[in-house]
Amino acid sequence: MSSQNNTQRRPAGGIGGPGSNMAPGEKPKNFKEAIIQIGAYAKTYLPAIIISLLLAIAGTIISIYGPSQIGKITDKITEGMMGPIDLGAINRVGLWLGGLYLINFLFNYIQGFVMATVTQRISKSLRRDISLKINRLPLRYFDSTSYGDILSRVTNDVDTISQTFNQSVVALVSAAVMFLGTLVMMFWYQWIMAVTAVASTFVGFILMAIIMKNSQKYFARQQEGLGKLNGHIEEVFSGHNVVRVYNATAKAKGVFDEVNEDLYDSAWKSQFLSGLMMPIMGFIGNFGYAAVCVVGAGLVMNGSITFGTIVKFMIYIRLFTQPLSQIAQAMTSLQSTAAASERVFQFLDEKELENEDHKRTKLNEVQGAVDFEHVKFGYYPEKIIIKDFSAHINAGQKVAIVGPTGAGKTTMVNLLMRFYEVNSGTIKIDGVPTIDVTRQNLHDQFCMVLQDTWLFEGTIKENIRYNKEGITDEQIKAACKAVGINHFIKTLPKGYDTILDDKASLSVGQKQLITIARAMVADAPLLILDEATSSVDTRTEVLIQEAMDKLMVGRTSFVIAHRLSTIKNADLILYMREGDILEKGTHDELLAQGGYYAELYNSQFENAS
Repeated sequence: MSSQNNTQRRPAGGIGGPGSNMAPGEKPKNFKEAIIQIGAYAKTYLPAIIISLLLAIAGTIISIYGPSQIGKITDKITEGMMGPIDLGAINRVGLWLGGLYLINFLFNYIQGFVMATVTQRISKSLRRDISLKINRLPLRYFDSTSYGDILSRVTNDVDTISQTFNQSVVALVSAAVMFLGTLVMMFWYQWIMAVTAVASTFVGFILMAIIMKNSQKYFARQQEGLGKLNGHIEEVFSGHNVVRVYNATAKAKGVFDEVNEDLYDSAWKSQFLSGLMMPIMGFIGNFGYAAVCVVGAGLVMNGSITFGTIVKFMIYIRLFTQPLSQIAQAMTSLQSTAAASERVFQFLDEKELENEDHKRTKLNEVQGAVDFEHVKFGYYPEKIIIKDFSAHINAGQKVAIVGPTGAGKTTMVNLLMRFYEVNSGTIKIDGVPTIDVTRQNLHDQFCMVLQDTWLFEGTIKENIRYNKEGITDEQIKAACKAVGINHFIKTLPKGYDTILDDKASLSVGQKQLITIARAMVADAPLLILDEATSSVDTRTEVLIQEAMDKLMVGRTSFVIAHRLSTIKNADLILYMREGDILEKGTHDELLAQGGYYAELYNSQFENAS
């Protein structure tokens, strides 16, 4: 679902908002632990995986058995060179061998189907769990983590894990069985030639181990680089207009080039080192062919083996070196998967919001009285920004929260909504501490209109009715009339059924009006307006203000505003600075005091003039 929000992510409020790129104290897992975790995650599908592996092993055994039959055919032909060829025996062996290879094909088809099904189900489960995890994470996690990095874990990292399950796990087991089985068969038939084959490929093991040891760190850097690149692209394109206006395209390109260069470096090194395995294994295989032929020729001359044995060993040397390449490729894939799994499970292991299933207290038929009692809060324990906040708001009052930027206005609203938990003190609604009720029950009592608009891909009607059942079309139209957007919507080709997507040409003000209409139809007892009219023109602001005045009747409203002209009729104005309430009262009372509020109010009109 594409978002129509063109604003950039910012800290969730007030002063001292978190801004680091990593969660404090977070330590990455090691790769072994990540692989164990993904294995444990897949244990639900263990029976299907075992069946798939058994079929792969059976098919591999058939492949190992095949060269012995080809050797028999070769010996029959060789014997026929001295007399009549036993075509009947050759046909019987050929039919038997053809039947085995047909069974092998069926086994490979079934195991491929099973593993593809299991892989997609695991990927589906991972994405589902990540989606559920996102809803259980505290807001502070998203304040300190790039959206692009999170998206990279959902897409790139999960896809990497999926590809490994689908391709590498079975290939690794099959290669191991092929390697051991071929080794046994070679020693079974002729130990001298078997030793020759093993000696010629031993160097391959050493090179493979060296390459794997040196390439792992580059695979980890590659996955991390992908996350950084996605995060940078998401950030720049979401604020594309701002980047252009401030002529920062060169700087943005510079950052992109730096991250891209680092990704190129790690990806090139990881792929180059892993790519060396195939040509090295190819060379070892060809060297093994030559060694087997030379040694085999000598043994044939001595009468120790038949020519069919050489043919068998030429096939076995291919089957013996082929698993080394498959194992190398599978281990390369596992290295990428280990890095991807580390990132996915690091995300899934993030500290969640407290489970609230045990809470039985509920807010029902809320009147709207709100109490802040000695609230203390800091984004980090060592940096307290709300030192001692106390206020009483009567039900149905319109409360305006004003003050300079960074005073803690939005922070207080976030604490009221329990997006963050207070360090100490209590916030109550109708005398019930908000900590005693579930967040879901608490959020049901609020509707919000924020400065940053958010619309999803859907009809205008669906955007206004968002997540609220029982809202009629008449209620939607009435809300749109109240905010003055009904006429504009009717001029659209499909009216209220117009799809809002990337092609929809709505102004920022029109988008804001739709979100205000959404809040009106929600009909919650408490209302939060965070700079709701900051993106509209003066005439539209007047219309919205009139609609909001009607909406606020009988509801407790919290209005965060910089335009003080919009909150002159507030029942209570709280002037905040550095997390504390310095002044409170009505507009006339605060002007009469001649304090901070009066100074701020008069300065706006001086600037306006």
